[in-house]
Amino acid sequence: MDTQQVSAPPRAPSAGVVHINIRLTDGYTIVSNRLTQHRGLSLLAIGLGTHIQSLPDGWRVGIKALAAIFPESEARIAAALRELEQHGFLRRTRERVGGGKLATRTESYNHPEAAARGRMRECAAAQVPEAVPAPEVLPAVATEPVTAEPVRVPGREPVLLSEPEPVRVPEPLRASVPDPVPAPVPGPRLVPTPAAPRKPRLPLPAPEQPTEALYAAAADLLAGLPRAAPLFLLSEEDARGLVPGVAAWLERGARPDAVRAAITDDPPVPLRHPAKLLRHRLAALLPPPLPAAVPVVPLQNCGDCDRAFRSSVPGCCRECRDVRAHADGPCLIGA
Repeated sequence: MDTQQVSAPPRAPSAGVVHINIRLTDGYTIVSNRLTQHRGLSLLAIGLGTHIQSLPDGWRVGIKALAAIFPESEARIAAALRELEQHGFLRRTRERVGGGKLATRTESYNHPEAAARGRMRECAAAQVPEAVPAPEVLPAVATEPVTAEPVRVPGREPVLLSEPEPVRVPEPLRASVPDPVPAPVPGPRLVPTPAAPRKPRLPLPAPEQPTEALYAAAADLLAGLPRAAPLFLLSEEDARGLVPGVAAWLERGARPDAVRAAITDDPPVPLRHPAKLLRHRLAALLPPPLPAAVPVVPLQNCGDCDRAFRSSVPGCCRECRDVRAHADGPCLIGA
């Protein structure tokens, strides 16, 4: 059997990405795949986290500072920072500095799980009080009782000496054990929560007097969106569901080019759900209805003087009606 030639170059894949890497000696940063291949982060959050990890310590990474460098808005940068904080790659705390001011301290982690385990060990060590060594107990010295014996002196009577007092051994002092130190209570977080309560979803508008011509114009507008905005390529089902909303705009006097610009300008990056964005904008940016038209009273020709006057029914003008009223009245002059 032939032996495998390990020195042969690997075969390039027929599809997918091919890396052309050059060995770097300066100007590079080691970034973990936990960040670059994270499935729960958006591409903007991954790119922003990679940029933050490449910065030296002490560099300002606030929302306004990042918005001054990159073309994204402050709202999108703030949302990306909340994503990184939610998944443990960032930690923002407020600390007091000189002069009674508050400053934001940002900590960037390339391994959130290991950093979290380290913080848990530090908290556990802070909660356990240090062991106090047990006091040494001196062994008690047993004293034997001493009995008094008479002392005999030649030529005198024996004298009985008083019994000596027993020697008291002092008790060993016991060291006082300090009370356990309570665990530090974490203060309130001054950083806003990453998720806020969502508003109820607005219903898709519909025309008050739907017609086939109105719906056909709305369908043509949705079908032609990819020509002006390639990102808004809709499926047939999505386009059919959005037709009533576009028809409501057209019924209220909006021109097709104005409708197209209002629902497709400045889309978010990346755009994941074009149909949902169009539905939201059609409902949230709906223009007000047109004012009611003042009814026009038609012109009529007077049957007596043949002059034109405005009236909803044919007949005589006001002057001719007054003349007839005086002519039909009773005559006040005596015959």
